[in-house]
Amino acid sequence: MKEKLINEIENAMSGILTFEQTTQLSTSLLQILSKYEVMVDGETMHEDFASNSRLLEIFLSAKQVEGCSLKTIKYYESTIRHLFNGMPKNVADYTTEDIRAYLAVFQSKRKSSKVTIDNIRRIFSSFFAWLEEEDYILKSPVRRIHKVKTGTQVKEVLSDESLEILRDNCKHIRDLAIIDLLSSTGIRVGELVKLDRNDINFQERECVVFGKGNKERVVYFNARTKIHLQQYLKSRKDKNPALFVSLAKPHGRLQISGVEMRLRDIGKKLKINRVHPHKFRRTLATMAIDKGMPVEQVQRLLGHVKIDTTMHYAMVNQTNVKLSHRKFIS
Repeated sequence: MKEKLINEIENAMSGILTFEQTTQLSTSLLQILSKYEVMVDGETMHEDFASNSRLLEIFLSAKQVEGCSLKTIKYYESTIRHLFNGMPKNVADYTTEDIRAYLAVFQSKRKSSKVTIDNIRRIFSSFFAWLEEEDYILKSPVRRIHKVKTGTQVKEVLSDESLEILRDNCKHIRDLAIIDLLSSTGIRVGELVKLDRNDINFQERECVVFGKGNKERVVYFNARTKIHLQQYLKSRKDKNPALFVSLAKPHGRLQISGVEMRLRDIGKKLKINRVHPHKFRRTLATMAIDKGMPVEQVQRLLGHVKIDTTMHYAMVNQTNVKLSHRKFIS
């Protein structure tokens, strides 16, 4: 009904406004009218918002069964509820124009990056595709909204020199062990903080981690990491089974935020740009591929489901590209 009203207004203004102005008018009307109920001949067009919440709950339950993490599920929920609140209507009534208008207004108001907008688009696509598959709606309104082109951004990795500077300036053996474990295994910070002492196999220099979706995999560390881990554990006086604990009493399990803050502070003091746990992971992937490790093995090491993700992490060293060009092409 709202679409019909907008079409009537557009037709009435077509002789006055340009095409660009008409498009802008349509977008604005979609956004504004979404907050109101439209009445025709005294009858109110009711929208069952309670059913939206119920469908969202079922969708999130399905995602949980698929193995999505709690963090991912919460992100899905907040993103979809924001759509319900910003453009309230029954899920069956959302159109492609509604979703496009919502994304356009969201980006304009929040000055969001293209990556953020594409993430929101992907969440909407997943939700409405599920509604279509489960026969709650006839067709997903997101189907005709294509991937947002974000461009390729070369992300920084840690140089060999930066890694050595970080190691040399750790004032506590715990921090040194963390840096060594991150840089030699490439594990996620969420995987690191879940590790217990008993998870470490010093003889084989390996440990079992549980990644996204609670998927189990074996990762390996080098001799230097083994030595520093053993020195750190030997220095501990607490009984906590966690591999890494806080320096202050009561020596609780170290959390993700604690690792991130510690590494950031060390990096700032040493004037090394943006030191964070994920940078060690990207550095390992880049170094492994750069030295000739098959990308399929790097994928397995990092715990990626799709090989495209591995290639996105790993940035090939430009110097080696130059040398390869001279060797094979020049």
